[in-house]
Amino acid sequence: MTLEDLDVPLNLYVRAALGRKARDLLLLDVRELTTLADVFMLCTGRSNRQVSAIADHIRRYLKDNGIRPLYVEGLKEGHWALLDYGQVVIHVFYEPVRQFYDLESLWADARRLPVESFIEEQPGEDQGDGATT
Repeated sequence: MTLEDLDVPLNLYVRAALGRKARDLLLLDVRELTTLADVFMLCTGRSNRQVSAIADHIRRYLKDNGIRPLYVEGLKEGHWALLDYGQVVIHVFYEPVRQFYDLESLWADARRLPVESFIEEQPGEDQGDGATT
């Protein structure tokens, strides 16, 4: 299976997570390992409050783009928020909780997808190299 076989607008999911400064974003292609989803997206917040804010922002951003979750859990607690969109399951962790559960090791056989390939420049964003003239 190739990246082109994915029938999911991953750029929207990535943009939603990064919209609230999610850290350590990881995309795992789990299509050959489970029937639960095609992609697991993992990201981290620095506090329980930020975890809740990231997860809520993802939910609202995707809803505004016509994508609704099948299931949401953990928004209020802020330790581990789970947003299930069918083909994409998003895990938003508080940093110590992510380290404890270590899903990256649990799904070590999953192919890592390059997050950078799903980040699109938005109109008005700086596209320069940072050099000034």
